Amino acid sequence: MQFSENWLRTMANPALSSDELSHLLTMSGLEVEEVETVAPPFTKVVVAQVVEVAKHPNADRLNVCQVDAGTGSLLNIVCGAPNVAAGMKVPCALAGAVLPPGDDGKPFEIKVGQLRGVESQGMLCSARELKLSDEHGGLLALPDDAPVGQDFRDYYELDDRKFTIKLTPNKADCLSVLGVAREVSALTGVTLNAPECHPVATSSDEKLPVSIKAPDLCGRFSGRVIRGLNAHAATPAWMKQRLERSGQRSISALVDISNYVMLELGRPTHVFDLDKIHGGLEVRWGRKGESLKLLNGNTVELDDWVGVIADDSQVESLAGIMGGDATAVSLDTQNIYLEAAFWWPQALQGRARRYNFSTDAAHRFERGVDYATTVEHIERITALIVDICGQPGQTTVGPVDDQIVKLPARNPVTLRTARAVKVIGVALSDDQVADIFTRLRLPFERRPGEFSVTPPSFRFDLEIEEDLIEEVARVYGFENIPALPPVAASAIRIAPENQRSLFTLRRQLADRDFQEVVNFSFIEEAWERDFAANANPIRLLNPIASQMSVMRSNLVGSLLANVKYNLNRKLSRVRAFEVAAVYLRADTREDGTLAVAGFHQPKRIGAVAYGAVAEEQWGQPTRNADFYDLKADLEALFAPRVLRFEKLEHPALHPGRSAQVMLDGLAIGFIGELHPRWQQKYELPLAPVLFEVDAVAAQQRPLPSYQEISKFPAVARDLALVVKHEVAAGDVIDTLASVKASTPACSILQALVLFDEYRGKGLEDDEKSLAFRFTLQDTQSTLSDNKVDEAMAAFIAAVQSKHGARLRT
Repeated sequence: MQFSENWLRTMANPALSSDELSHLLTMSGLEVEEVETVAPPFTKVVVAQVVEVAKHPNADRLNVCQVDAGTGSLLNIVCGAPNVAAGMKVPCALAGAVLPPGDDGKPFEIKVGQLRGVESQGMLCSARELKLSDEHGGLLALPDDAPVGQDFRDYYELDDRKFTIKLTPNKADCLSVLGVAREVSALTGVTLNAPECHPVATSSDEKLPVSIKAPDLCGRFSGRVIRGLNAHAATPAWMKQRLERSGQRSISALVDISNYVMLELGRPTHVFDLDKIHGGLEVRWGRKGESLKLLNGNTVELDDWVGVIADDSQVESLAGIMGGDATAVSLDTQNIYLEAAFWWPQALQGRARRYNFSTDAAHRFERGVDYATTVEHIERITALIVDICGQPGQTTVGPVDDQIVKLPARNPVTLRTARAVKVIGVALSDDQVADIFTRLRLPFERRPGEFSVTPPSFRFDLEIEEDLIEEVARVYGFENIPALPPVAASAIRIAPENQRSLFTLRRQLADRDFQEVVNFSFIEEAWERDFAANANPIRLLNPIASQMSVMRSNLVGSLLANVKYNLNRKLSRVRAFEVAAVYLRADTREDGTLAVAGFHQPKRIGAVAYGAVAEEQWGQPTRNADFYDLKADLEALFAPRVLRFEKLEHPALHPGRSAQVMLDGLAIGFIGELHPRWQQKYELPLAPVLFEVDAVAAQQRPLPSYQEISKFPAVARDLALVVKHEVAAGDVIDTLASVKASTPACSILQALVLFDEYRGKGLEDDEKSLAFRFTLQDTQSTLSDNKVDEAMAAFIAAVQSKHGARLRT
């Protein structure tokens, strides 16, 4: 929203400087993004009148002008502008004037000098030379009533400033100069001088038949017929100036007046060329197969999701968004139909974006426009049209046809003073709250400690108690709310020794050459189907983009997207991890402190490795990271706790190169290589390897416990066992560990390592050889061969009995 400061001060003029006014608006929630001067500094430029024009004796394209600049005598000025003429009034830079810098960046000083042998005592100026616009068609012509000799900056109000404010969607009532003036009046207490809307005397009984067929689209429709206008009339300079300083380009008088009232009062209106309307008008929803050529030249296809204004033969306007080209006013227009309506915000929201454009009208209507003042605003725009475009004896004004079908209900909203005090943190009294509501022009009923506020027709944002608390806080002044330290006692809690922080886990993964990434929790629905086999994901009610419509139930899709993003930028080695929540459905029926009923949001740690296992170097050959590289990283993350890996079928992973991660008998995640199907679909030259585990499980760690260190030498024995292919090495290790725990003779086992697996010659086709190294040691004495042999015999007997193993010979 951009507007002229001088225009604002005609309605509310506090004793504040421009900077102070800007700060006040920003601190009240109307963020001022920019305050820009309308013209750069210049001096000694006055309003002057050209008295006489004569050809230059020595130059064909120059004229010698006699100029009255209010100095007491005529000035002799040489001018080359093509539009210079006797009698016109223009800005004149006197000798000694300093004009804005030119293309070289240096200020331009006017001196008395000779131009082709003729003395020039000043310069007649164009808008471009004064940096008022880029137009350079000639001198800047001023109105005939411009006072000769007046300082041009004062006459043209060039010390004015343009305010640009960034409004939040709830502050639609401030999408006008009047709305901002209401805020300034409430904040400073100055009188509000709102534009007056006096009824215009009617001179005919003509009405255009209008039928409202869609009350859920249009709640109120007001209009009137005006005949006998002069569309060639010039837009007044004051109106054109205010429009330009509000970011609007002057088009024609009728269009400019409509835009002016929209900026002044926040009321978008539409002017139809009455002679181009066939019969009456009908306000309804569109129909499939209909089309409309808009004022911007685009032709749009319509259906029953968009509202229209149609006549007896065709659609003439896109309701509340943009008029149609067929009934647009032009310089030939003599008779008009003036329309002001209340369109339901819900009926317009998203309609303009559907056609890939936005308009000032749609921007206002979809946020809510005052429904109670359509008639008053029609009277305001009628008065301007008659005053500017009217023709005495020819212009006739019909009565206002006001049809009220369905208007919003204004339900009272209750504010408790105690609640406001608790939220804002300031001891406010009932009298202070009442004063704020009065200044904001909010009707209310007062009871001790409680107010019942009925939102006015121009406020669509007041629905709950918190809305009113916000109004109290911003008018009281956010900067007046003291910054108080917490009153609760604070104490540093000692972190439990058996739990690591997520920061520690992040640091450990970074030490393993992983880079942390942070991804959105909402992802493409296809990722859930591909990587989680989830046909019923948790959907977002209002996604920020169509490809981010569901909540993720694992981190796989996000990590693969990181890989793809880097590959597209020629980075062939990716090692990334993420610590984040995933979102699952649950049977919980009640909300908790950090929980939502029906959903479970556990933290997960996910990592992906793609490409070379290490940066290219001379010390080791280049090879790609595989399952075992990432498995080593995962085991290091959990150390000293020992993980187990069991066969797993996962929708995202290669069926023969994936495993379920087990800890203390519980499944805490998965690890594996990406399934070839997804590698092909997502166009990855290599198969990434990734894991995902529960963050809470990774945070747990055992407390240190004392174990005696033996002074006696250890004995190492190797044992090669032949078992069937289906016997897992982990099961054999579990059996040997159970023997140690249950057999006293085997308690001397200190370490057990699988160091070889063999298949091939000397074994049956369904057999494999597993070679284990046993480290045996006693803390009390040196081991004898008998004790070692006894322990090894017990181990061999156990695996023979449980797994059918035999010693390899």
